[in-house]
Amino acid sequence: MAEAADNQGASPAPARRRWLRRAIVLLAGTPVLAALIYSPAPRAEAAQASSVDVQLTSMAPSAPVKGDTLTIRGTVLNTGAETINDAHVGLRVGPALADRSSIDEAAERTGFRAGADPGEIDPAFAVKIASLPSKVSQEFTLTVPVNKLELDKDGVYQLGVSLSGVTESRPSEQVMGIKRTFLPWQPEAAGKRSQLTYVWPLVSTTRVTAETGSDENQTPVFLDDSLADELKPGGRLEQMVTLGKDLPITWVIDPDLLYTVDAMTKGYRVRNPGGKPVQGKSKAVAEQWLNSLEAAVQGKKVVALPFADPDLASLAHHGKDVSGTLGQLRPATDKAKQAVETVLHVPASTDFSWPVDGAIDPSIVNVATSAGAHNVLTRSDSLVESGALGYTPSAARPIGAGTTAVVADADLSTAFEGDMLNAGTSTLAVQRFLAHSLALNLQQTDEPRSFVVAPQRTPSVSQVQSMAEAVRGLQAGRWTQPADLEAAATAKPDPGATTQVPGAGQYPEALRKQELPVSAFEKIRTTQNALDRFKVILAAPDRVEIPFGNTTNREMSTSWRGRPEESRLYRDQVQDYLVGLTEKVKVVPKSDATLSGHSATIPVSVQNSLVQDVHDLVLRVKSTNKTRLMFSQDEQQVTVQGDHTQTVKFTANATASGPVEVTAQLFTKDGVPYGKERRFTVEATEITPTVMLVIAGGVLLLVLSGIKMYASRKRVAARAAAEESTQPSDESSDTGVQSTEGSGTSETVDR
Repeated sequence: MAEAADNQGASPAPARRRWLRRAIVLLAGTPVLAALIYSPAPRAEAAQASSVDVQLTSMAPSAPVKGDTLTIRGTVLNTGAETINDAHVGLRVGPALADRSSIDEAAERTGFRAGADPGEIDPAFAVKIASLPSKVSQEFTLTVPVNKLELDKDGVYQLGVSLSGVTESRPSEQVMGIKRTFLPWQPEAAGKRSQLTYVWPLVSTTRVTAETGSDENQTPVFLDDSLADELKPGGRLEQMVTLGKDLPITWVIDPDLLYTVDAMTKGYRVRNPGGKPVQGKSKAVAEQWLNSLEAAVQGKKVVALPFADPDLASLAHHGKDVSGTLGQLRPATDKAKQAVETVLHVPASTDFSWPVDGAIDPSIVNVATSAGAHNVLTRSDSLVESGALGYTPSAARPIGAGTTAVVADADLSTAFEGDMLNAGTSTLAVQRFLAHSLALNLQQTDEPRSFVVAPQRTPSVSQVQSMAEAVRGLQAGRWTQPADLEAAATAKPDPGATTQVPGAGQYPEALRKQELPVSAFEKIRTTQNALDRFKVILAAPDRVEIPFGNTTNREMSTSWRGRPEESRLYRDQVQDYLVGLTEKVKVVPKSDATLSGHSATIPVSVQNSLVQDVHDLVLRVKSTNKTRLMFSQDEQQVTVQGDHTQTVKFTANATASGPVEVTAQLFTKDGVPYGKERRFTVEATEITPTVMLVIAGGVLLLVLSGIKMYASRKRVAARAAAEESTQPSDESSDTGVQSTEGSGTSETVDR
């Protein structure tokens, strides 16, 4: 490590001098003992097997000063098969560690090493445990005045909490288990304090689809309602805001998260398992969180990432060669600033880009700065120091072309990536973080330095709580002072610091495997091309351009890392939804038609099922056999109101009989085909003068026949009336009925 030049050497404290004298006496007697024993003794440095698991659940204060009392709480669990008797929990204080690498080595050590680990402090502060049966745990609390620890100089001290006792098979007292941690000791403010910037990321996964409602506000549709779990009290994002509001941090925000929560406050819908959107129910939760965030960021530095936090490494390695892809970064940056200022009412910087885990190579730097950012947030395990300086340089490094690499410290940034649900793990992580921060400040250099901490993008609730505890441990300001990210980027760079960006071959393979593939960017381009063709026909193109533009950014989001199937499904759904919208404007399928005569009108209908009007469309009809059928005008402009159908009439001329196939196709004003081509057949029938004469003769015959039938009916009726008037009066009763029946029968036949 570069910290080899640390000045941590000093004479041991009196208690440790006594421990050293005892060790020398023991070592001096070793040859005599060896001569008395036949078999060789085991090495004193060998680690003893642990039969007790020691956990430290809390340590307060985490960075004590003179006059404080150190309280360490924890548990001991007997993992062995035998009962441990006459046991006690004791505290061991080692010498100040020389440098940061010594901290890492001590943290990785397990088991007790006689001769290497220090002895216990005054037994009066030990906690006695008479008996600890197998598989049984017991809590303990060690309370020790700090002045009893005999800390003689500023530095990082290793603490060991051990349980010692006896068992039936091991009758002499020995250490059964030990847990190590660190005590940063800087009781007075250092004459030279480091500036420390802690990045506090507000980032989440993509939730909003491309689908919107047909209402005026275009109510968005969410994939699910899981964001509410992060926003509600105790949720991940709620804890980020609640804990972060009182800490000296720099807020780094994905504006898409603000857009999403803001949309929830205005009403939103959620896809249910059946596919039909239902009303979202977390409006109040969203309002509360957004109000809390707005209050928390007042007066604080806010950095806005490009909208939806695009995966810069994926863009650099797979997307930059797909036309139009990099062009999405500038709009994403422009939207970022507007979103923060509109929703939170605070100014935001958009001059920072943040590749995943701070890993960079030349292509990533080029993409990261292509939208105007001049600062790339990287990490010290990517831009690695050679070690020639003997200390850790400041975060800011000029890497050419007006770009500054802001190098976050890898040890500090990854301190809380593990499972922090366990109180013991969290306590050790906090103490190790504080130890590294103090060791950084104690490095030998006269130059003031600034350091940056860039943790994981989406820390869990327990990780957030551990991060907050660590930052609170620094608030006394005895060896660090808070600074914002812009101050870190503009700090004076160390002229001896590494500025060489690592090559593409040094990019971590594990991160490369999580990147979006080329096919993802090709799918995005296909969808974008379809959108470009669609919006030119719309009277209100913003209704699709804005939601789909945001969705395009979301398709490139860093949040898809590690979720390839979900990412692919999201892109497919976006494209399918757009195709469904474009198909709402179409030529209505038409049945075959018959054209009688030389000329006739053929109607073709265009349907618009959208809620808005469409215009700038051209409908063209085309005959496949112009020698038989042709149109006097084969194209007409079309405008169709929302949710209406417009019928366009074309005049067709037939020159010969027979079927002719006709196509009807919509085009944009630029001549680009739109929608499906419709085909139908026109049966052309030629009508000659002879045929017309035959038809006229037939009509004349029908007329004459009708006249003859009418005259015949009149004569029959007159004859019947005359016969009736000449019948004798005495026969009228019987013959009248018969005559009436006959007359009725005669009328029925005639009708």
